[in-house]
Parts: sequence; C-alpha cells; structure tokens
Amino acid sequence: MRPDLSIVVPVYNEAESLPALADEIRQSMDGAGLSFEVWWVDDGSDDGSWGVIERLHGQDARFVGVRFRRNYGKSAALAAGFRRAEGRYVATLDADLQDDPAELPEMVSRLEAGGDLVSGWKRKRNDPWEKRIPSKFFNKVTAWMSGIPLHDFNSGIKAYRSEVVKSVRVYGELHRYIPLLARWEGYTKIEEQVVNHRPRVHGTTKFGFERYLRGFLDLITVLFLTRFARRPMTFFGGLGTVGFVLGFLMLAYLSVVKLVFGEPIGGRPLLIFGVMLILLGAQSFLAGLLGEMIVRPEMERAERYEVRDELAAVPEERRAVSA
Repeated sequence: MRPDLSIVVPVYNEAESLPALADEIRQSMDGAGLSFEVWWVDDGSDDGSWGVIERLHGQDARFVGVRFRRNYGKSAALAAGFRRAEGRYVATLDADLQDDPAELPEMVSRLEAGGDLVSGWKRKRNDPWEKRIPSKFFNKVTAWMSGIPLHDFNSGIKAYRSEVVKSVRVYGELHRYIPLLARWEGYTKIEEQVVNHRPRVHGTTKFGFERYLRGFLDLITVLFLTRFARRPMTFFGGLGTVGFVLGFLMLAYLSVVKLVFGEPIGGRPLLIFGVMLILLGAQSFLAGLLGEMIVRPEMERAERYEVRDELAAVPEERRAVSA
C-alpha cells in the first residue's frame, strides 16, 4: 500500500538527534492519521549515525535508509531519497531537530487542497546573527532574481506532490532552488507556510559561510539552465551580437578618423577595445553554437553517488505497520 507521505531526511553526523526526531515524526504522523515512510540518507557520517538508523529500522519498518560511501552533499542525499520515495506526497526535514515534524500535516493538507509545493518559512529563526543576516540577504536576492516571492529558500522543511520531486534533477548545491526548478517544469502552485524553528540541541552546524558563495553561483547556474538550457544561442548569441555591433561601430568611427581626417589611430585605446569586442562577440556566437550541440542529459549525469548499504521495508512490512 502506497504511504500518504514519504519523508526524506539527509543525515551527516547527527546520531544524537535521530532517535528523538524519529519519535516526533511517529507521533505527528500517527496523530494526524497519515501513513508514512522515512528515508534516512546517511551522507557519509562517521559518528555512528548508520548504526542508529539500523536500530530504528529494526524497531519500526517504516524507517528505512540508504548509506553513501562518502560525503556527497545535501543535494545528492535528497536526490537519493526522492528516487526511492513511494508516498503520494514527499517532505524533507533536516536531521538536527531544528525543523518541527508537527508542521507536516498542515503542509500535506495544503497539497491536498491543490498546491504543488509548500515551503517552510522560518520567520522567527533560532540561529546566531552571523547566520541570520547573510541568509536574509541571500533570500532577498534569490527572490528578486528568480521571481519567486519566497522568504526562505534555505528552509530544510518543504513538502511536495510526488510528481514534483520525480521531475526535478537535484545536484551540486541546487537543493535550495527546487522551487525554481519545479516552476520551470510547470508546477506553479508554490506556497509558503510559517513554521516553528527550534534551537539546535546537539552538535554544531555543518555549513559555513562559503555555502552562500556557492549558493549564489548556483543561482546563476539554475537561472541560466531554466531560461536558456534548451536555447543557449538566445543568450550567447545576444551577447555576441551586442559585442560585435559595438566593436564594429568603434572601428568604423576610427576608420573615418583615419581616412577622412588623416589622424593617427594606432595609439588609441578605442582601437584595442573595438577589436576585443569583435573577438568576444565571435567567441560568444561559437559558445552558443556549441551549447546547442550539448544535450541536456549531460546535466543529469552530474547526479552521482555510490551507495554502500540500504534498508528498505518489503511491501508486506509496510502494509503491516500502516494498517
């Protein structure tokens, strides 16, 4: 029997948090009458997280897991969970207990009402200022550049219709841009829900300031891919045209100066600049042509990871624990 909800939880050195998170998920889902499965994705932990996941699976077959051979990052962990999720709806949670599983039933209700994606908004965020301020700036820039009016792209708690996560390809640092990738695939009913954000109980954050730089570069990447991946000549050809025309006008002006007025032009910076623009314009055209020859599956091949172990409930077990 297909569960109502699949919950994907990326795990990296969160052994202390997992038992409490499992209890909270169980209480929230059973209290709401939702059948569920939880995919713990151990992203190369070295603190015994996989042993905890094995014990949780032994106690309750609804808790299943997959273990990577090394750390591949959150996007790879989510991609592995999305591929295995069997629920009608799919949700994500961070493993550090800062996301509240009690928010998920309301998110599912909004999906059942017609939403494609519900993103959590940590309006009151229990993090130090050095994380809150850069995150706020990052979210404002991302909302402006993407055109999606979300307040918290970095939120770990989100809920999706199953077909949404099956249609997007997540790799690199693109996990925070799933709403943008989903909209590109035609899922436009993107909603936001204010969620309870709790202080970290165990351990320390696994992300540093450099993630914002990587995130900004990935934003440029995803904007290009969603707008020009199937027509790269539109982007590169446009740049090439502008550069070529400007360079041609500069050289035409210098030709008039030389031929009509007899003034020397060899030492003028405008000559070098005009030649440079024409060369850059030609290179942009070439880049556009090459882009047209590259097929999109090249991007999908970036979704790579090696699985070391996997725990999965057989259909009979799932029916037994869901009945």
